[in-house]
Amino acid sequence: MQRIEECLSLEAALPLFDLHGTDAVEVFDTHGQVIGVLTRTDIEKARRDAALGQLVGECMCYRVTGIKPQTEAECVDASGFDHEPLRSFLDALHDGVYITDANGITVTINKAYERITGISRAEVVGFHMADLVKAGFISKSASLEVIRERRPITLVQTIHGSRKIVVTGTPMFNADGSIAYVVTSVRDITELLLAKHAQEQLEQIQRIREAYKVPEITSLSAPGVITSQQTEPCFALAKRVAKSTAKILIQGETGTGKTLLARYIHQQSDRAEGPFMELNCAAFPEGLLEAELFGYAAGAFTGATPRGKQGLLDVTHGGTLFLDEIGDLPLALQVKLLKVVEENRYLPVGGTAFRHTNVRLITATHQNLNDHVKKGSFREDLFYRISVVPLWLPPLRQRRDEVIPLLNYYLDHFNQLHDVNRRWDPEALELLSNYSWPGNIRELINLTERLAVTAVEDEITTTTLPSEIFPALPVSSESVSGDLREQVKRFEQQLIQQALAKHGTTRAAAAVLGIDQSTLVKKQRRWR
Repeated sequence: MQRIEECLSLEAALPLFDLHGTDAVEVFDTHGQVIGVLTRTDIEKARRDAALGQLVGECMCYRVTGIKPQTEAECVDASGFDHEPLRSFLDALHDGVYITDANGITVTINKAYERITGISRAEVVGFHMADLVKAGFISKSASLEVIRERRPITLVQTIHGSRKIVVTGTPMFNADGSIAYVVTSVRDITELLLAKHAQEQLEQIQRIREAYKVPEITSLSAPGVITSQQTEPCFALAKRVAKSTAKILIQGETGTGKTLLARYIHQQSDRAEGPFMELNCAAFPEGLLEAELFGYAAGAFTGATPRGKQGLLDVTHGGTLFLDEIGDLPLALQVKLLKVVEENRYLPVGGTAFRHTNVRLITATHQNLNDHVKKGSFREDLFYRISVVPLWLPPLRQRRDEVIPLLNYYLDHFNQLHDVNRRWDPEALELLSNYSWPGNIRELINLTERLAVTAVEDEITTTTLPSEIFPALPVSSESVSGDLREQVKRFEQQLIQQALAKHGTTRAAAAVLGIDQSTLVKKQRRWR
């Protein structure tokens, strides 16, 4: 807040509000002591009354009281707001509640107010609202406005100089018409917007899932599920622990088949007849992720369905819940998930009673959670509880024996899906089997579908493969003939193809040859 003196006129003080975009300024006396707070409401009232010539000290409403704050015990005895069942009733409300007496002294706040604002009871109970404004806890007081106007007031407050909340103060009158208390309800604007956005996104995602649902592999015993010498130990261990209740953490690069392994564990467990649900923790904003996982109570936020909504912990009852990319789970939700892991219960968004759940929890990540624990971005206690049995899936470049069977399986799958009859040329399969597959199985699936729908002929040959990834022509070991320019061109082509065959990608090959990736791709297209 900006400093002004009590002898300044309101008209001279007005530019401070517009210049600095503030709603309240501290007022000092001639000795440099703070005597109160001048608000924009005071200025606007003086403008309406054509009294901008008044001095600041004559019209400011929020004066520092200088009264010694009451102790919390005195406040409780005087008001009875901490007596049961009223105390429990206030704490059960999802909205924040702030109560003052007729003089603007804080009587009590509920737990929701502490959660929303970060202000504790000890910091405000017994203090006058003007003192709290002066101390910077809030930007302006709805309670003092209600006391002055004797009517309900709604305004936006700034908490600790940054967080925005919307508050509505309502007067409670005695039988003689005097104000007894001012009850202020509080909601976090940011929380409301995120919740509304989360609900809209959730509905959109559900529509997309229904409209574009693609057939999935549902059984690891199918021919398309391939294991090799590198992955067989992992699947063998998964089968041994599937019937237990031990928490499993699957680790591996993106696209290595972690979801498929989780399905395998579910199918080999005693919960095979129950539902298998998956949630990618990195694919949703925090508000949507919490609503998707824990559900929400009726009226939890604006736009919520009147009956509330079940979360995945409810929907997956008796089955398996797979949380992918657990390393991206926000810290606030890690605390809630820890209670699920330890006690098999959770609190829905906006709920007041815990619900029990019966799910088998499997998690996965491509990150090093040990590093996240050291950095403080992942809770150590949660890490040890979800990784009782760690499983590691190696990348596809280390599982060469699986590449060709996977290519054949997914080509058959997309032939049926798109009603085509593609087949692999042996030379194309050989080239694909030597590719490094940086995107792992996900890249393999993507490329197979791309070729199945774009190939002109039924046979997918080496010339059909994408030129930006694979060499267009086989490397020739024969001696070249012709003039110097022709020989240099062919030799250049041979060097590039050798680099591609060795390093797998145009980016890596270009880096080794010391040229731009775009230059290498243009040369390939020109040779075609």
